[in-house]
Amino acid sequence: MIIDFDIMQETRNSEFKGGTGDTFLKMFSNELGKIMLGRLEPGSSIGFHAHETNSEIIYIVSGKADFLYDDKTENANAGECHYCPKGHSHSMINNGTQDLVFFAVVPEQ
Repeated sequence: MIIDFDIMQETRNSEFKGGTGDTFLKMFSNELGKIMLGRLEPGSSIGFHAHETNSEIIYIVSGKADFLYDDKTENANAGECHYCPKGHSHSMINNGTQDLVFFAVVPEQ
């Protein structure tokens, strides 16, 4: 199966998962999980949330991300990946000056 993000409509999600600002997403979703190409503008965040039935892998395409992961803070640059396993919690913040573009996979487990 090919997922072509170039032909998908980008949706705006205000205060996504309790975060700040807007998260822009192109997403494929079914009962097995989600595959997303997303964008956070400077100053925006995805709120802190738990992964109880799934995990999440986030690859940073461009920009810089700050992650709150359980009780610590991690930083990721373009070309790096953040992993939040099932049973853990995280948040992603764009504290940079340019858009943060990321690719995320959330497989149900």
